[in-house]
Amino acid sequence: MDQPPKFTRHVWKQLWRLIRPYFFGKTRGKAWTQLGTLITLSVAVTWVSIFSLRVMRDVMTALEKQDTEGFERALWIYIGTFAASIPLAAFYRYVEERLALNWRDFLARTFMIRYFSNRAYYRLQGHEEIDNPDQRISEDARNFTTTSLSFSLLVINSIIQILGFARELWMISGTLVAVLVGYALFGTLVAFLIGRRLIGLNYLQYEREANLRYGLVRVRDNAESIAFYRGERKELRDLRRRLGGVVGNMVVLIKWNRNLAFFTTGYNSLALILPLAIVAPLFLRGEVEFGTIPQAMGAFGAFLAAVSLFITQFERLSAFAAGVTRLGSLWEFLDERDVEDDLEAETDEQIEISEEKRTIALENLTVATPGGERILLRDLTFRLPPGKSLLIMGESGSGKSSLLRTIAGLWNSGEGKIGRPPYRNMMFLPQRPYMVPGSLRTQLDYPEARRDTDPATLQEVLETVNLPELAKRVDGDFDREADWANMLSLGEQQRLSFARLLMKKPAIAFLDESSSALDEPNEEHLYLYLREHRYTYVSVGHRSTLLKYHDWVMKIGKDGEWEIIKTADLEPIPS
Repeated sequence: MDQPPKFTRHVWKQLWRLIRPYFFGKTRGKAWTQLGTLITLSVAVTWVSIFSLRVMRDVMTALEKQDTEGFERALWIYIGTFAASIPLAAFYRYVEERLALNWRDFLARTFMIRYFSNRAYYRLQGHEEIDNPDQRISEDARNFTTTSLSFSLLVINSIIQILGFARELWMISGTLVAVLVGYALFGTLVAFLIGRRLIGLNYLQYEREANLRYGLVRVRDNAESIAFYRGERKELRDLRRRLGGVVGNMVVLIKWNRNLAFFTTGYNSLALILPLAIVAPLFLRGEVEFGTIPQAMGAFGAFLAAVSLFITQFERLSAFAAGVTRLGSLWEFLDERDVEDDLEAETDEQIEISEEKRTIALENLTVATPGGERILLRDLTFRLPPGKSLLIMGESGSGKSSLLRTIAGLWNSGEGKIGRPPYRNMMFLPQRPYMVPGSLRTQLDYPEARRDTDPATLQEVLETVNLPELAKRVDGDFDREADWANMLSLGEQQRLSFARLLMKKPAIAFLDESSSALDEPNEEHLYLYLREHRYTYVSVGHRSTLLKYHDWVMKIGKDGEWEIIKTADLEPIPS
């Protein structure tokens, strides 16, 4: 994406969408209790600050009058107020960090639940507008909760300080208050005009940083394939291009931060002189005491910081707005998927799915690509009896795996009827198995997490799939964690995937080229085991040697054509 989307008009809506669940949902009691504690502490800190300025006035006046007794008394009071502010500030920081952590935990958990609900993680694949959802859920959620709470407290503290210090300043000079307000309004307008481009630049920086991180992770996950292809130069060029995007945008971002710094530095420097220029003549005319000068400067600085919040925090605000947009767009995507699923539940689905016990029944099934642009299978009718098997063959891209996706419910484009067992009673074995982080027991039990299976049973399953020595790699400890994705070859991973199948004993299994990396003896051993134990299974494959392990073969052709033949009726393949 070369330009950031025009999100400024949506940022408040997205911000409310992210705030509402925690502060106005089931957790509102705890959230508002912590926030109320913070506000109370903020009032206390502000009161101590105002009181300390009054005491400092007395200290400086006593010095000017050479009043030793008054100076010592005021100094001890000032030390007391300083000591009182320490626990208040420390506890304020503690409550703020706990509230931010609780909010982040709630928001990340909510995103994770919605991310897996209705297989949204699967639908996000290839979605151009929602890049790097992993970073949005982890890093962006952390930044959002921390920064939004920080800004909220800054605004609350600013209001409290404005109310508290305005009275102090008005008692000194009404002119001082008028100059301060006008100065702050002028500074806010100029800062906005200079720095408004920072919002779009920060959005692009988030995106390009995430793309660079993704490129590095992709190299790590595909290190062996890149090494075999000798693709180092190509990957290096790609990473340099991504890094170039990060650095190039960062250069522009730094330049605009520099332009903003020119103004804010001068703005803050002049703010130190203004109260002195206004109050000093009052002292020289004898209208105020000497101690009023530092009091006015301190109150003016605190008041100006409060009313100039937009100026001092503009850079952080621009980055915050970009983060809100990234999280908000992910939330909107998940909302859209929920609406789509609700509509599908309310209306008659084009593909009707009914429940069968141990069989697959397809009736007038037409399978199309998700957008409906292409018909892959047309008017398919077939019933696979329990304990029997079907082999699906065809050219690459003809729709073999697409049929499995449709049966699984990952695709719903098309029409017709599908009868199948409940999803929990089916199992799909892909060509490249998913190696779960964790122990060998976790690998065998995936996706369940059973811990009551004894090691002897697990070892027996490994021996069945011809992996008798696998447990020895972790010294026979089935609960020791290891990096199985890098420890095992693809052939071993496929045999371990078959072991999962034997552990689960599903009503029906779908094998999507799940033996492609096996030698023929291992492939024969596994398929014969499935036949002997009366498993119901559907395979996708290219090898003609698979025919003898199946009762039927479905040949998929072009333009949705198909043909189903009993393998017993096929002519023998010459050896």
